[in-house]
Amino acid sequence: MARTRLAILYGGRSAEHQVSVVSARSVMEALDPDRFEVVPIAITREGAWLLPDRSPLELAAADGSLPEVDPAGTEVALRPEQRGNALAGTGSGIGQVDVVFPILHGPFGEDGTVQGLFELADLPYVGSGVLASALAMDKAMAKVVLAQAGLPQAPYLVVPERDWRADPGKVAAEVAGRLAYPVFTKPARLGSSIGISKVKTPEGLAAGLAAAFAHDPKAVVEQGIAARELECGVLGNDAPEASVVGEVVPGHEFYDFEAKYLDESLKLEIPAPVPDAVRAQVRELSKRAFQALDCEGFARVDFFYEEATGRVLVNEVNTIPGFTPKSMFPLLWAASGLAYPDLVARLVELAVERHAARRR
Repeated sequence: MARTRLAILYGGRSAEHQVSVVSARSVMEALDPDRFEVVPIAITREGAWLLPDRSPLELAAADGSLPEVDPAGTEVALRPEQRGNALAGTGSGIGQVDVVFPILHGPFGEDGTVQGLFELADLPYVGSGVLASALAMDKAMAKVVLAQAGLPQAPYLVVPERDWRADPGKVAAEVAGRLAYPVFTKPARLGSSIGISKVKTPEGLAAGLAAAFAHDPKAVVEQGIAARELECGVLGNDAPEASVVGEVVPGHEFYDFEAKYLDESLKLEIPAPVPDAVRAQVRELSKRAFQALDCEGFARVDFFYEEATGRVLVNEVNTIPGFTPKSMFPLLWAASGLAYPDLVARLVELAVERHAARRR
């Protein structure tokens, strides 16, 4: 049987560049070489596409931080009219690519932009399409769609940077009138908890919004809730399945970037030690959120569980969740009986299945 030629995109222009490199390395290590031939494609922080001289497997940061793409390699161009041969290296073709796996977290990878490129080239790709990717990436718009579908969420407020600059007093008054401190400020279109601040008093709002606006001209201010953080993986196209439910127990005050990727005190409880009824509710809400946003392939859905009231609230949907060794998504599916290599193979199958269905 011929091996599937799988192009793996990693790196990228977003603030989640380093997380993407680690995710790609983990995926490449797990792939069965008898089933897949990997074509690594690195994207630098400046946006250059390369056939790298050094693959993610060879990259390491000397200071213990996360690695970055090495900006050395052969430039790659996308020629949509070439279909399966759309990805071409300077001076020589890459050859036929069967499926593309964009392991690109954040903007310019998880937000529908690169998905649109592959739609133009008629290339099968892993994960959600253009609309679902864009919606899930934009937390403000996702909340609108999830609310329309009747899914429970925490109170929130959307703050465009232009409104804050024009009249910060008015925005501060609206936050105080609609929410209670502490609140969380976050960029509307980013992930990996980058740019998120816990704002405990009104005096800290300006600094929290400044941290969010450093990444996005639109911020979301969310009600702080005394709750446990639960997560669930979803896999499938028309008939999605939900994994077991896990719980994140960060060593920090909240689940920020350092807690996710650099803090050894982080604990992931799989399965989550919560009542069976809560697990069932989380799994059902995960599938409903996945379908409400029109997701395909895979996603991780995050929740708040208010133990005092029993409420389960949808936090957000991640259409390209992390695949690092510490990432919840592959761990959830491993606990559900789908080992890491089989999970990646299933994602490729779902990409091919969806592409064939659209062609029909």
